Amino acid sequence: MIQSPQEKNIQEGTILESLPSLTFKVKLADDREVLARLSGKMRIHHIRVLVGDKVKVELSAYDQTKGRIIFRNK
Repeated sequence: MIQSPQEKNIQEGTILESLPSLTFKVKLADDREVLARLSGKMRIHHIRVLVGDKVKVELSAYDQTKGRIIFRNK
């Protein structure tokens, strides 16, 4: 199912690996692995994301293997 760009597909996941340029490999709740970048707001506020953290990922409407980390759970 193809979504329009306005619909947000947000899923929960766990950080598996930290890659260069604030990119992370994230394992989603449905056992898929995606590449996710840190969102701009999280960069501005210097929110640290480490391996093992639970995060919310907004998946791209065009490519379901890429996303943006929008929230880190405590």
